[in-house]
Amino acid sequence: MEAILSYDSDTSDKSESSENENSAAAELFSHLKPVDKTNSVSKTIALNSTPIVVPTEDTSGLRHLDPKTREVKYNPKYDELYAPQVGPTNPYKTQQFSATRNSLAGYVEEAHVSNFTFENQRRTFHSYGYAIDPTVDSQAPSEENILGSKEALEENKGLTAFEKVKKREEDKRKRLRNDNPSDIEGFIGPWGKFVDEKTVMKPNEEEKAELDEILAKRAKTGKQAEEKSAEEKTTLHIKDAYDYQGRSFLHIPQDVGVNLKSDFPPEKCFIPKKLIHTWAGHTKGLAQIRWYPKSAHLLLSASMDSKIKIWEVYNDRRCIRTYLGHKQAVRDINFNNSGTEFLSCGYDRYCKLWDTETGECKGRFTSRKVAYCVKFHPEEDKQHLFVAGTSDKKIICWDIRSGEIVQEYDRHLGAVNSITFVDQNRRFVSTSDDKSLRVWEW
Repeated sequence: MEAILSYDSDTSDKSESSENENSAAAELFSHLKPVDKTNSVSKTIALNSTPIVVPTEDTSGLRHLDPKTREVKYNPKYDELYAPQVGPTNPYKTQQFSATRNSLAGYVEEAHVSNFTFENQRRTFHSYGYAIDPTVDSQAPSEENILGSKEALEENKGLTAFEKVKKREEDKRKRLRNDNPSDIEGFIGPWGKFVDEKTVMKPNEEEKAELDEILAKRAKTGKQAEEKSAEEKTTLHIKDAYDYQGRSFLHIPQDVGVNLKSDFPPEKCFIPKKLIHTWAGHTKGLAQIRWYPKSAHLLLSASMDSKIKIWEVYNDRRCIRTYLGHKQAVRDINFNNSGTEFLSCGYDRYCKLWDTETGECKGRFTSRKVAYCVKFHPEEDKQHLFVAGTSDKKIICWDIRSGEIVQEYDRHLGAVNSITFVDQNRRFVSTSDDKSLRVWEW
């Protein structure tokens, strides 16, 4: 430090400035000088970086923190943070209540118990009302480690369900026994029947009369249903069913001013602009109408009044015939290719085949489900086959000749509503209540 203070420049021009700097440096480093012990009086300056702060709270004792406190406004000591809780103990704050809940009913403690031991104690408790406490190591039954009725424990002498206990009244029945294996024909073993066991039970007179009455009612109900479903009637509403040449109303007329036998439509076709005629005869709403194939000179209608009617389209536009054979509303109808026959299906769960000219019912078909649509196969060599979409999500193919089901198509998730043949009749498309279209291979 003396070297620093004695340091000076050789130039005389800066003498005054150097003196000022030396005095400033001496003041700056004055605290680094050693204390001069030769002086009789020494001055000592004590610095206190942390001033004395008077506490506002009593620190003589421990202050207990409330566990519910979320904010501490002072600095607690270690002893205060880890001090024991004060106040009465919570009777529900035991090990079983404070444990983590791991099931719907609470805490389930894991235990290693064999299946036989568990089943033995379970059956014993349900049969006799007592069982050994599983939390106790001792497996010998006593009043200390038993759960349930102690009176039942004393009565049965602590025996379990798999051990021999006092026989009940139901256990006194004797069995036929033959444990001799050398007796090949008479050996019974543990499969012997009870002595008073009856293998064939016969009803007494009262029970027999009651059963006969029930069976008679069922048979009567079944016969009535069959008779009603078999009632098919037809009514001819015109006097001249045949003309002077012996031709029926199915014959295509040639005096209507239109060539109905042509395979091509007329050259001039117009959109309908006015009402020509109204056919009235049904008492309820119509479910379906079908034109007669090729010529369309007849109109077939199916109604909710369970009736089917055929009408003239030209000349007098009369109602020619009524077909009555369904007990409930008719859902769908369909002609074959020639128009000589047609199919009908209704809510009475029957599909019926009708002769268009005579009104005769030629066949009845049912799958015990409501058929929503019915259709002949369009091919000429397959006119003996027809398909029906039913309410049980199936499409059923019937053979008219045998009256039996030959094929079932089951992939829909709802009732089948319509069937349309496509792709040169090699496939057909079905619609259903499941909001889907499905294409099937024939």
